[in-house]
Amino acid sequence: MADLVTVEVEGGVHRITLNRPEVMNALNRDMRAELLAALQDGHGARVIVLTGAGRGFCSGQDLTDAKGLEAAGFEAILNDEYVPMIRAITEAPVPVIAAVNGAAVGAGANLALACDLVIACESAVFVQAFTRIGLIPDAGGTSFLPRRVGLQRAMGAALLAEPVTARQAEAWGMIWEAVPDDRFGEVVAARAAKLSAGPTGAYAALKEALRGAFDQSLDAQLATEARLQGQCGASENFREGVAAFLGKRPAKFGGR
Repeated sequence: MADLVTVEVEGGVHRITLNRPEVMNALNRDMRAELLAALQDGHGARVIVLTGAGRGFCSGQDLTDAKGLEAAGFEAILNDEYVPMIRAITEAPVPVIAAVNGAAVGAGANLALACDLVIACESAVFVQAFTRIGLIPDAGGTSFLPRRVGLQRAMGAALLAEPVTARQAEAWGMIWEAVPDDRFGEVVAARAAKLSAGPTGAYAALKEALRGAFDQSLDAQLATEARLQGQCGASENFREGVAAFLGKRPAKFGGR
């Protein structure tokens, strides 16, 4: 049987592909376990790219996965399997790109929104499909969505469960960019290469600062900035960045 999740590593880029194209990469128990392991392995790379095989990114929870649903129920599955996956993305010390190559539905949409940078092809759609089957958004959706698009748009997307096009998602600030389908692979590769060559330690500090900003007062956030900037300012990457700037040459960042 083919791997449910495949991994390719090249030039510091840890590319993870959800590999159940026959069911639009729906997440069953075995696939979730493989995805968690692949994400955790990617913490040692310089950038992670998450994408889907075939014509879809991810159609969310596999509702035919009876052994998962009947044995545990949604609360246990979310706490034991989805939460670790989402945290493996948000707490990764490197940038995580969601390369949304097609429909991102339900938990699949929120798996993408958990990532640091979302790049979608123009034909992609995002669907908070949960209310169609009597559920609420999960996999972090009730946190990520209103923070990205505001309460009214989040409510509309979740209540109506209607597709949001990639261009609409870009206009709302839900994703970073929507690109023509014929340039999608090229753009994702260029973004990943740029981040892979960048100052990984600064990226880790930046993720910590921005992801914690909504939960802190201004004073606490200023203190966080000072602490993290102190770490960055003491790094070899900072010294290299300054030397490159003064020498009018590209910086060559390494390490963390």
